Amino acid sequence: MALKSIIFKANLAIADIDHGYYADHALTLARHPSETDERMMVRLAALALQAHELHDTCGGDGTLAFGAGLSDPDDPDASLTDFTGRKRLWIEVGQPEDKPLSKACSKADSVIVYAFNHAAEVWWKGIENKLSRLDRLQVWRVPTEAAQALAGLAERSMQLQATIQEGVLTLGSNRGAVDIECVRWK
Repeated sequence: MALKSIIFKANLAIADIDHGYYADHALTLARHPSETDERMMVRLAALALQAHELHDTCGGDGTLAFGAGLSDPDDPDASLTDFTGRKRLWIEVGQPEDKPLSKACSKADSVIVYAFNHAAEVWWKGIENKLSRLDRLQVWRVPTEAAQALAGLAERSMQLQATIQEGVLTLGSNRGAVDIECVRWK
C-alpha cells in the first residue's frame, strides 16, 4: 500500500520591500512521503521569493500555487499561471536533470531553480554547461545552513512572516527566524 502525502497548511504574510509587494497567502502544501521538511520549506521560501511576480508579471490576475512536486516529475514544485492558463513562472527546487529543465523552459516563460543541499556545487559543476543555452532559466543557490534551518520552522499548521529586503529573505514564525541570501549561479 502506498503512503499518502502529509498535508501542511501555511498562512504566509509577505512583505517584499524590494518589489513593493505586500500580501497574505493561505497555502496548502502536500509533502510527499519521500520529501524532507527541508525540501518542503525551501519550496515555500522559493514561492515567497517569487510571489511579487503575481503583480509584476500578471498584474495580480493569476494563480500562484504549489505543484504536485515529487508526486509528478512533469509538474513544477511551484508555479505562476496567468488567467489564460499560460505558465508564466516554473519553480523547481533541488538538483533537477537537464532534460526536464529544458522541457520546462519550453512550457513556461521563465524557469527558476533553487538548489539547496550540500551536494549543490557538485551538481552545478556537472550540469552548468548543459544549461548554458537555456536563456529562460535562472539558477539560484540557497545556502545549506539556511535550508537546514528552515526545516525547524515546519509545522502542520504554520503562521509565517516573509520579509524580503536588499535581496535577503527573512522567514519567521513563533519557532524562530531564518535569513536566506541566495546566490545567483545563472
